[in-house]
Amino acid sequence: MLKRYSITFWATVFVSVVCLSLVVIDVWRSVNARSGQLQEMERLGANVARAMAQQADDTIKAADTSLADIVERIETEGQGDKALARVQRQMAAQVANLPQLVGLFVYDERGRWLVNSRGVTSQAYNNADREYFIFHRTHEERGPHVGDPVISRSTGKWIMPVSRRLNKADGSFGGVVLATLDIDYFRRFYQSFDVGARGAVALVSNTGVLMLRQPFDSDRVGGSMRDSELYRYYAQQSGAGRIGSHVFHSSHDGELRLNSFRPLEHYPLFVTAALSREEMLERWRRDTFTRSIGVVVLAALIGFFGKRLVSQIKLRELAEAELRKARDALESANRTLERQAMQDGLTGLANRRQLDVTMGNEFSRATRHGSTLAFIMIDVDYFKQYNDVYGHSAGDEVLRAVSKLIKALTPKRPGDLSARYGGEEIGILLPSTDLQGAEAVAERIRRAVENLQMAHSGSSFGHVTLSAGVATITPKRGVHLAHMLVEAADKALYVAKSEGRNRVCLAQAQAEV
Repeated sequence: MLKRYSITFWATVFVSVVCLSLVVIDVWRSVNARSGQLQEMERLGANVARAMAQQADDTIKAADTSLADIVERIETEGQGDKALARVQRQMAAQVANLPQLVGLFVYDERGRWLVNSRGVTSQAYNNADREYFIFHRTHEERGPHVGDPVISRSTGKWIMPVSRRLNKADGSFGGVVLATLDIDYFRRFYQSFDVGARGAVALVSNTGVLMLRQPFDSDRVGGSMRDSELYRYYAQQSGAGRIGSHVFHSSHDGELRLNSFRPLEHYPLFVTAALSREEMLERWRRDTFTRSIGVVVLAALIGFFGKRLVSQIKLRELAEAELRKARDALESANRTLERQAMQDGLTGLANRRQLDVTMGNEFSRATRHGSTLAFIMIDVDYFKQYNDVYGHSAGDEVLRAVSKLIKALTPKRPGDLSARYGGEEIGILLPSTDLQGAEAVAERIRRAVENLQMAHSGSSFGHVTLSAGVATITPKRGVHLAHMLVEAADKALYVAKSEGRNRVCLAQAQAEV
């Protein structure tokens, strides 16, 4: 029966099926491309939000660390002229070292300056009416407080106040220690992100106060966002639900944007990276239109040149083979770059990214098997002073020498990892190792570095030394998190520093980690 139909019929059927298939495939590809474009932009927004949250958290934490130190000094040493002079020198040095700081200030219980980083003693300004001052006067909490953004009375610049309460000897309110963060510092960082011509990023307090928005609008800084769709949605979330993405209309310009939001880890703020939905799909529409035109033209050509169908298929197969070859080459190059991205270029150790990945894997493995996981946090003593005396190139050489020793003296078991944690800090992860074993490794490294006798005139020991904090954990599912181990080792390192440096200190009992 099939022989009844001529070859022309079958050719017409074949060409029609091919043309229809092209149209269907093009529609399918367009739908998938649209979904892929949205997913890609959602990942981009999430990455931007993650970077913004980390930067804001680190920036505020650096200032808060300075505040805590100043509070301790004043409450310990008193408010005599000599004590305040020492505090003033310390404040000036910290402002010089931290670009985000506009200034550091200490106010008495009536809002008058006691001392500040500028060394100005004028009583022209009284800050007893500021929100942060009223907060500390009426709250006994000793933790940090991030206030609403204000225009500084002394500089006329937009600032973000971070403050701590200062107590008198009897525990009553004794004043406020204040760090003012430059809003422009955050602006410069946010400007480095490409969120499109109609995108926006913002830093918002958990109470709905807009700390900063890029594109910048000074009239909106310090304004309320409590009535916005973004804030209402975020306020309804809790826990892990506060890390995510959702589409909202902007309360600023009505633009429909995909907002990726993320809270700061240590402070009552959250960030959002908002990408215009229309702008996200513009390239997809343009590509879809162009490709659709091409499909129509191709279908017409296939119908007209049906006799050359076989040769066209062969050419397409060759093109696809070339594309696969290019894809394989690109994947190989990406794998090479990924390996390089997991190593610290200065020390040759693993970098922070690889440490985080390995820590997560080993923490999960220890949780499953009920084994102990140890972590050593190492810090070069007086490293800043070393750089000041000998220069940063010499400091780099010290880090290379120390890293070489650590490589030689740490175990080489699967899962063991030495990584540059940040700056002069080096972390060592030791799976299936108890506290005594990890202490022995840390002490061996400390002695080896001390035996190098690398001259260090800026150190009280006269040579380069190390301090180390050691912590272990036998993780339980739903109870412990990987960062608890690092924090415990970091606290032990802080104890080693405070007790004189050049020593190894152990973390508290595991149950308290």
